[in-house]
Amino acid sequence: MSDQVDRDALAAALAVVADWPVDTVSAAVVGSDGALATHGDDSRVYRLASVTKPLVATAALLAVEEEAIGLEDPAGPEGSTVRHLLAHASGLDFADRDEVRAEPGRRRIYSSAGFEVLADHIADSTGIDFPEYLHEAVCRPLGMASTALEGSAGHGASASLADLVAFARELVAPRLLAAETLAEAVTEQFPGLDGIVPGYGTQKPCPWGLGYELRGDKDPHWTGSRNSAGTFGHFGQSGTLLWVDPALSAALVVLTDRDFGDWAKPLWPELSDGVVAALGQ
Repeated sequence: MSDQVDRDALAAALAVVADWPVDTVSAAVVGSDGALATHGDDSRVYRLASVTKPLVATAALLAVEEEAIGLEDPAGPEGSTVRHLLAHASGLDFADRDEVRAEPGRRRIYSSAGFEVLADHIADSTGIDFPEYLHEAVCRPLGMASTALEGSAGHGASASLADLVAFARELVAPRLLAAETLAEAVTEQFPGLDGIVPGYGTQKPCPWGLGYELRGDKDPHWTGSRNSAGTFGHFGQSGTLLWVDPALSAALVVLTDRDFGDWAKPLWPELSDGVVAALGQ
């Protein structure tokens, strides 16, 4: 990202969301010092769906830094570890924590159930209920006052745009996490595994980090064609997305009140490409 950000250009790039077929939308472009441009109500609370996963992953990484858990701790199916769970490589089914569909490390099976098992492991290891752990480890230090986990650790959180701006800023320029921890988290884990990105079909390979999806060379994809291969983040079935592009030192957050579907597939990449262009890339 250039030193001189054209905030008017960014605001114009974000303004296209006003024409989306949704009732309510809030969006922001985020840099290392916070929001560079915003659109919509930043205090309205939205369901995050699977954008919950990066929050949970960050809490898990902080637990690793505190030595409350370890990435190689056994967790989940036999032979699976915390690392496998974070990287969707444990073999667990999408929703059924009792159904194992592959041996650990053999396939990239996207699993919300795996994040529920991960949250239980953190709670068992720390003696703290996971929603409270998430609040104390991530939300309170970042000032994310509206964020709450009520339900599945895979998809049960809600938050405002203001809160996710604070979270995205942390991922652009980490202050809670050690830089080396985040660097490992956005490095492909169990390289070469094939898998499915929900809504976008089979990807060969399907790179994933420790809780964060990695763009790589995936096609089709929900980020833009102008995003770098190092872009990481997540989207949610509730119509939400968060990506961080290290090549830009910037992030995009979008929250809507319409579930993900065919409406989003052309609009999300178009928005992302417009934001990248406005950032001078």
